[in-house]
Amino acid sequence: MRSLFWLLTLAALAVGLAVAARYNAGYVLLVMPPWRAEVSLNFFLLLAVVGFILLYWVVRLVRHTLALPRAVAAFRRRQRLHKATAAHFEAARLLQEGRFGHALRSAEKAWADHPVPGAAALLAWRAAHNLRDAEREALWADRVRAADDQGFKAARLMIEAEFALEERRFADARATLQLLALNGGRHIAALRLALRAERGLGHWSEVAKLVRQLEKHKALTPEQALPLRSSVLRESLRDLQGNKEGLLRYWRSLDARDREEPLLARETAQALIATNASVEAQQIIEQALQKHWEDDLVRVYAQCTGGDLIGRIAQAERWLAQHPRDSALLLALGRLCRQQQLWGKAQSYLEASLAITPQRATHIELAQLFDQLENSALALRHYRATI
Repeated sequence: MRSLFWLLTLAALAVGLAVAARYNAGYVLLVMPPWRAEVSLNFFLLLAVVGFILLYWVVRLVRHTLALPRAVAAFRRRQRLHKATAAHFEAARLLQEGRFGHALRSAEKAWADHPVPGAAALLAWRAAHNLRDAEREALWADRVRAADDQGFKAARLMIEAEFALEERRFADARATLQLLALNGGRHIAALRLALRAERGLGHWSEVAKLVRQLEKHKALTPEQALPLRSSVLRESLRDLQGNKEGLLRYWRSLDARDREEPLLARETAQALIATNASVEAQQIIEQALQKHWEDDLVRVYAQCTGGDLIGRIAQAERWLAQHPRDSALLLALGRLCRQQQLWGKAQSYLEASLAITPQRATHIELAQLFDQLENSALALRHYRATI
């Protein structure tokens, strides 16, 4: 429709010009002594329009000819940029596939003409590291370092810390992460790397702090955090072995939630029992069992010696009213009664535990009890049951 409209417009314009030229009797006189030329006004106007158009196209042709080298250079630059970008994407894909040699070659192709060479250098650095090519790894590390002013400093520090942790250079990783923190790098990924570094160095107070931070940011679930907190406590307890005051001071410094964890309470109680601090161990176990019932804690409760043994038996019997068929609690009561030389009660509790869950530890307790009662036949029967 548009083509028909323009065709009709041009036809109308041509007819109009033809009619106007027919009634135009004017002329143009050109004088250049000794020559003289006279032409009609219509022909002069036609000649002027055609000349203008020819001159316009000649000027454009000259201009494009002169600009041709620059256009060719710009075209080649665009081609190199396109190839560099494609090589960058290829290197990223190959790196994820684990084809490190191909990834390194693609990153090398991308780096020279890449608009952001630091991005290609990061890929090449990772690929060279995974290939264990120390020479090329150092080369690309220097090139990434040179791109710090392009915004790649934080990325470089993260990769340096990660590589240091892989090589178990925990002190170097910690120093790198501290530098990253000064540049605002306290995000979750950095905290995870810091956790690995502090664990490697044995800085357990820092590990505990990082675990709390990661839990706060939901980067660790409670199930993931528990073994970490437990390892922190175990290592700290190992350092405080035999130091009763130090153990109690450390236990009181823990969060209320940590003190409620059965595993942590059990290990602390066992360490205190080893220092003859059974009273304090008893209190820790009783507080933990109020929140979480755990058979292992009940077993450790029976290992407490000295102090108010009658009180421990009474407490265990109150628990038995709440857990009447708990074999671990019955075994613990049997042990406590045996310590108090309540032979009849000890035998009944131990036999009840054995009836619910036959286990070697209960047979041994009964055998030792019958040895004390000088009933060698029953003692021998229970000793044989442990074989």
